[in-house]
Amino acid sequence: MRERKVIHVDMDAFYASIEQRDHPSLRGQPVIVGGLGPRGVVSAASYEARKFGVRSAMPMSQARKLCPRGYFLPVRMHRYRAVSRQIQRIFRGYTDLVEPVSLDESYLDVTENKLGTRSATLIAKQVKAKIRRELGLTASAGVGPNKFVAKIASGLQKPDGLVVVPPREVDSFLRDLPVHKVWGIGRVTERRLKAMGVETIGQLATVPVQVMQRQFGKSGQRLCELAHGRDDSPVSPVRERKSISLEHTFDTDVLSVQLLKRVVGDQAEKVAARARSRGLRARTVVLKVRYADFRLITRSRTLSQPVENAAELYGEALSLFGKTEIGQCPVRLVGVGLANFIREEEGRQLTLFEREKLW
Repeated sequence: MRERKVIHVDMDAFYASIEQRDHPSLRGQPVIVGGLGPRGVVSAASYEARKFGVRSAMPMSQARKLCPRGYFLPVRMHRYRAVSRQIQRIFRGYTDLVEPVSLDESYLDVTENKLGTRSATLIAKQVKAKIRRELGLTASAGVGPNKFVAKIASGLQKPDGLVVVPPREVDSFLRDLPVHKVWGIGRVTERRLKAMGVETIGQLATVPVQVMQRQFGKSGQRLCELAHGRDDSPVSPVRERKSISLEHTFDTDVLSVQLLKRVVGDQAEKVAARARSRGLRARTVVLKVRYADFRLITRSRTLSQPVENAAELYGEALSLFGKTEIGQCPVRLVGVGLANFIREEEGRQLTLFEREKLW
């Protein structure tokens, strides 16, 4: 078998870069995109804004303090989706094995490709140049023998970077990188590993798999494989949607149960419509609540039969109110979601009355 060649392409400051491109007066200026209300958060920051310490997911109020002369713009999601579709068309000019991860990043398997070349580096260079020429945007790319290595590589020389890691250089490439670069290692796992004297990927690679399994269960073996640069996960053009949800952050904390019910009802309508448009039905209903003290809780219920419409979703979401402190504690955010999907063509179990109608 030929060695796999995977490219990970990550657009640079995607939302903010589109705004700078669409509004030439903003080029070279600190641009911050996100919610502009008192509870808004930063969705994207240009590299000029990042010099002031502004980062995505930061409260907008903090971003304004760090960068008072920045240009603060609302999210134009329809615009970003349209540009993302243009980028996907560029990718598919080189390979059909394209796996979008989000609007601004994708994996490309170019082991076999439409140029007929064996050089993944050549394709990565052409993709970057085509995006710049046709869309006026820059992208960073990582090239490696699998998704894990390519993903790490793409983030090392942003913006407008290109890092290539041939198979023979994987070990040396990973050796000195911090252990949190490994997929599945969050803050808690990182602290546990540091307590074991493990701070780099190279050190993790020396830990016997039996020790990792004892410490971290089933995920221990997977962490060992990644530490050695092994990742067999395919580049999948079709990504199964795991959930559909909608949430709303209030400008002021809400204690009114009636207001929360109205908001949840509106969310149920929109979430159900999204699922229906994709031919999906779900067995699990999820309610998400963030209280004024920033505690975040989720409550869910899995049903024997999938949710059929917005009214059912709304009813199940309201029943989950009783498992929260709604009405007792002020609410900062509320959200409704569906998960555990089945597709329409998979069929469903008929109710007693529906079976009778068939006779």
